[in-house]
Amino acid sequence: MSKSVFPENFLWGGATAANQYEGGYLSGGKELSTLDAITGGNHTTPRMITYKTKEGKIETCTRGAALPEGAVGYVDPNQYYPSHVATDFYHHYKEDIALFAEMGFKCFRLSIAWSRICPKGTMELNEEGLAFYDKVFDELLSYGIEPIVTINHFDIPMYLADELDGWSNRKVIDYFLFFCETVFKRYKDKVKYWMTFNEINFLRSWTQIGIHQNDQQAKYQAAHHLFVASAKAVKLGHEINPDFNIGMMVAYIPSYPMSCNPEDVMEAIKFNREQEFYIDVQVKGYYPAHKIKEFERKNVVIKKEAGDDEIIKEGTVDYIGFSYYMSTVSAANPNEVKYVGGNQMPAVKNPYLQESDWGWAVDPLGLRISLCKLYDRYNVPLFVVENGFGAIDKIEVDGTIQDDYRIDYFSKHVAAMSDAIELDGVELIGYTPWGCIDLVSAGTGEMKKRYGFIYVDMDDEGNGTLERSRKQSFYWYKNLIAANGMQE
Repeated sequence: MSKSVFPENFLWGGATAANQYEGGYLSGGKELSTLDAITGGNHTTPRMITYKTKEGKIETCTRGAALPEGAVGYVDPNQYYPSHVATDFYHHYKEDIALFAEMGFKCFRLSIAWSRICPKGTMELNEEGLAFYDKVFDELLSYGIEPIVTINHFDIPMYLADELDGWSNRKVIDYFLFFCETVFKRYKDKVKYWMTFNEINFLRSWTQIGIHQNDQQAKYQAAHHLFVASAKAVKLGHEINPDFNIGMMVAYIPSYPMSCNPEDVMEAIKFNREQEFYIDVQVKGYYPAHKIKEFERKNVVIKKEAGDDEIIKEGTVDYIGFSYYMSTVSAANPNEVKYVGGNQMPAVKNPYLQESDWGWAVDPLGLRISLCKLYDRYNVPLFVVENGFGAIDKIEVDGTIQDDYRIDYFSKHVAAMSDAIELDGVELIGYTPWGCIDLVSAGTGEMKKRYGFIYVDMDDEGNGTLERSRKQSFYWYKNLIAANGMQE
């Protein structure tokens, strides 16, 4: 191959999230978000929510659990919370962006902390927070790096969670749209690419959407409010700047049938439908028939206001952003499978694949399969906005970090994207590997589970100098970008 198959304007870059990377959790007028009350964890110890009961007692529960009625988030001064400092982009943004520019980034995906712009999530603005992102975007643009902004990434201002029960309350749509209108107008000449909600199919519980109930009715009612909010945001953004590209973002985990037994095939269809449901609504603009039937079986009644269906139909997105880390397997008989680790969920072991140190199946071909399935089904541009390999990195005596395992992972996934473009005709606009610089793991709260091309000196207890250093993969990715994805 003498010429790259990737488009000349392909967006090579990296991805982060405010609550895992930014730090400065109470700096510059920011107030608490739900993720600020989530502790760290590891392989055996889950991340916990610390909260205060309505009687004033301090309690904890796992981050996916329902909080008791009347409970509010609480930051215990005796606990360590990884989001509070994370890896401190808030104070290191110039240094970090210079390193991204050295790698040759064409874009950088980050999220805006809602509680930094609107401290309580309401219609009260914090100018110091707005000014911070002005500085970040200006710094990126000075190097020719396109900002890719996720408007809301896995958290909600704690006030909205505690006082309004988060996204179960329709009033939150209006507060979110005020936030969107503020950032759309403020940054309309600095940001072109937006995504409304990160991994919308994984949004659940108090941790991520501020709801106190975790039953199916509460989950899907909140999801409906998210759909309406996203659709309204898309329409609003296009009115403010018609050149905006506004996408959705889903965690895409293709599931293969365990065998050619038709029952296994049907189980895989059911699994894949659950994530595709969220894409169907935001790309096609309506609830799919199978989901309506499921609601009927489960006695889930979505409360809609007049015009909601029209709003969802009119507010479809411009592109699909998705994360791809792994695949899984579906089987009709659960006694026949073995479970391993996974992205926000346990996954079924595939006997044909190896796993990472955290049990995630490594499946480069699965990325091509995902690109084919999504493009064939939706025929809109695709953007791989997360993909990466969490591993324990070792600093050698000479100070280098020889992460050949990460280079091998990325090389094979880039080859899969290349095949999807050249052989399958997929329209792919960009690639932003997750945690391009080390940050806190969303799933476990660990620092030792590292993804970055750039090492940050910080451990699982919050100790470290925060010094940045280049891993071997840094130089590999720099060369890959310079060659526009061509590999030897």
